[in-house]
Amino acid sequence: MSLSSTKRPALFLDRDGVINVETNYVYRIDDFVFIDGIFDLCRSAVAAGMAIVVVTNQAGIGRGYYTEAQFQVLSEWMCGRFAEEGIAIDGVYFCPYHAEHGIGKYKAESFDRKPNPGMILRARDELGLLLEDSILVGDKASDIAAARAANLGRAVLMAPSHVTISPEPDLQADSLFAINEMLFVQPPGR
Repeated sequence: MSLSSTKRPALFLDRDGVINVETNYVYRIDDFVFIDGIFDLCRSAVAAGMAIVVVTNQAGIGRGYYTEAQFQVLSEWMCGRFAEEGIAIDGVYFCPYHAEHGIGKYKAESFDRKPNPGMILRARDELGLLLEDSILVGDKASDIAAARAANLGRAVLMAPSHVTISPEPDLQADSLFAINEMLFVQPPGR
């Protein structure tokens, strides 16, 4: 299958804290709880012609809490649940490395580990994405920093309004429903 000559933008999503409730290195299907609004947000993005791409630091692999194979099983299940909702996940990119807490081969610096833009840039190259029109939704400063480093069109923070981070996001809301409204639902008369 060859890439289309027409590039499209993407909705980049952090996993833990955006797609699923973050609870101590989730790697089992039984512990994976989708955050309300994730499917609606992704459906809106797909309707707007965007690819859906997951970019996730997975230091739990590097720390030895679970394996890459366990992560892959969970990722396949997660993508299947999205497919059941009528949403194709175009790519899942992960970084298992941690320079300080990694063990063995995983104790290393990585250009893929957010706040670095490596995963986003690999997705751009492999999926033929238009980054300047793309959006990243994350829940940490490292997500926003990665979006800035990759020159994404917009960086969105999912956090209560009293939470401030640097770099500052373009938009901030405490729910995926509110983010969907801000990004994709046009007010009447526009």
